[in-house]
Amino acid sequence: MRNLFTLALVLISTLAIAQKQQYQLNNWRPYDKTGLSMFEAPKDTASTFENVKVRIGGAFALQYQALDHENNADPVLNTNSVNTNQLANLGNNFNLATANLDIDVALYDGINLHLRTYLSSRHHPEPYVKGGYIQIDKLDFISKGFMAETMKNLTIKIGHMENNYGDAHFRRSDNALAIYNPFVGNYIMDAFTTEVGAEVYYQRNGWLAMLGATNGKLNQTTNAPGVTSPSVMAKIGYDKQLNNDLRFRLTGSLYNTAQSARTYLYGGDRAGSRYYFVMENTLATSSANYSSGLITPGFTNELTAIMINPFVKYKGLEFFGMVEKVSGKTKAEVDERDFTQLGAELIYRFGKNENLYVAGRYNNVTGETAANEDVDVTRFNIGGGWFMTKNILIKFEYVNQKYDGFAKTNILNEGKFNGFVAEAVIAF
Repeated sequence: MRNLFTLALVLISTLAIAQKQQYQLNNWRPYDKTGLSMFEAPKDTASTFENVKVRIGGAFALQYQALDHENNADPVLNTNSVNTNQLANLGNNFNLATANLDIDVALYDGINLHLRTYLSSRHHPEPYVKGGYIQIDKLDFISKGFMAETMKNLTIKIGHMENNYGDAHFRRSDNALAIYNPFVGNYIMDAFTTEVGAEVYYQRNGWLAMLGATNGKLNQTTNAPGVTSPSVMAKIGYDKQLNNDLRFRLTGSLYNTAQSARTYLYGGDRAGSRYYFVMENTLATSSANYSSGLITPGFTNELTAIMINPFVKYKGLEFFGMVEKVSGKTKAEVDERDFTQLGAELIYRFGKNENLYVAGRYNNVTGETAANEDVDVTRFNIGGGWFMTKNILIKFEYVNQKYDGFAKTNILNEGKFNGFVAEAVIAF
């Protein structure tokens, strides 16, 4: 309770400061409703820079969960004779309130700084820094007008940051920043990581290209050199507002890690799953078992991922899709394994300024685990939401997820969970 009260005070004071300082950065995605359907930061070299200015923002999210789960796994006893395949008892109640603190700074003409801190998250109830980066849209800090024509289409990002693989990460809930996500949960196989690196973007007439590289590490360290090789990323696509009613976007993305002490692309979200304790045993805790309901392919030491994402918006009707193919292995494995993820979202936004919406999502993951299980996990979400203001969103959903192909000794054997979740989100 004390932590929740402290978070409330921080957010109230932060909001008060933000209301006084209405400065908006150039080439920046807003954290409120106006940031919906944005992906990469817009490229607009027109500058309003006068001197260093700081924008303080944040986000707050709270869910009410009413879920049930079941399985048919054989008992597996630990050394204390506890059945580790017995599911935890679930009740209907509120989850941990989560909060973000964002600091965005216009450092110079064409140079922005972003820093995000998780004030409270499921895996880390205490505050910790998610990451930060510098975004360069002009090189005037070198010389006035230096490479001006070239930089009209180029953007450079450098830092310990959320890496731009695929388009789904632009629509996911980033701890408390859940205003972009029309649903409560993220995808079953959640591609998200923060690594030190750089990304270079080229945007012109709707065409987009990105090339990036990182050191391949979520947790930064200088020991064990040579164990982890750099990761490389690439994206190419087309994004165009074809007329007043129709927008079309199609991208393809690549992420490759040839060698790693541990890959994090599907295990990098330390904020945790929205579905608390689902398919977890009686020994589970909220923070230690923070990835409830998610699936990781288990490609610990070698990984290649490809994602294709179409996005179409016609008036209030919106479609977002995902086709993802991932291959890799652990050091102990001789042959690579494969996982495939499919996703489709259909959303209808209506009302004044499209402040209401109804939505449905299909999500499916299939693949071979390290235990030679051919698994199939399917989730359906049906829900809707109401933007009370551009900064306040109330949303709800019914979720149904089923697990097939897991061994009898696996807690996920013939598993499923379903029920309702509601979420309140504030972002500014």
